[in-house]
Amino acid sequence: MKRWLATLTITTYLSALAFGIACHAMNFALSSHPAMYYVVWDMFCGWSAHEIRYHLVAEGESGNFYRLSPAPWNTFAPYGDLERTQYDVVGNAHRAIAMNTLQHTDHEPMVRFLLVEESWPKKYNLPDHLWAYRFDEPKDPHSYFWVRTVFSGEGELIQANHDYISHLQSLAIADNPRLKSDSMRGKPFYAVDPSLRSSTPAMGAGTYLGTEMNLSHPSAN
Repeated sequence: MKRWLATLTITTYLSALAFGIACHAMNFALSSHPAMYYVVWDMFCGWSAHEIRYHLVAEGESGNFYRLSPAPWNTFAPYGDLERTQYDVVGNAHRAIAMNTLQHTDHEPMVRFLLVEESWPKKYNLPDHLWAYRFDEPKDPHSYFWVRTVFSGEGELIQANHDYISHLQSLAIADNPRLKSDSMRGKPFYAVDPSLRSSTPAMGAGTYLGTEMNLSHPSAN
C-alpha cells in the first residue's frame, strides 16, 4: 500500500510539472483558474532585488514642492505600516490619491504634480548585526529617485515613463557591445502595440532626481 501511495504521489507531481511546462511553452490557460498559480512557473516572477517606494509630489506656483502622500491626516494602511499608495505598482490610483489630497487641503495653486519612484537595493534592509555578519563593507544605504509620471495641476497626464529598474535594464542592454553590433547588421523591425495607437502621451525618457528629496505637506482643511 505504501508503495502505491509513493508511486501515486510521484506520478501526480511529475504530471503536474509536465502540464505546467506545456502550458508555459504554448501559453495555454495560464490564468484560467486560481489553481494554475501553483502549476505554472510564475510564482516568484515579480520578485525584485530593489525596494520601491512611491511619492506623490506637487509643485506650486512659487516653486515650492509639497508631499501629497501620505496625506496630512490618518491614512489607510491595509498591510503593516505602508499606506495604500505603495501597493499600486501599476499606477492606477495615484492620480486619484493626489487629487483627493489637493481637494481637501489649503495650498497655493499647483502647477503640476509628479509620481516619484524611490529605489534602493533590498540588502540595505538587513539589520546592522546581520549586515556585519554577511558583508565586509560598511553599510551605506542610499536611494535613487526617478520621475515616473507627471500630471498637470488639474490632473491631466503630461508624461509617463517606465519604472527605474526597467530604465536601468534598457541602459544595460544598450551598452552591450554584441547587441550594438547585431543591431547595426540586422534588418530594421518595428513592433507596434495596438494599445498604444490612441492619442495618449508617449513614454518619455524620464528624469533622474538624484538621491535626496526634502518635501513638506500642504495644510489640511
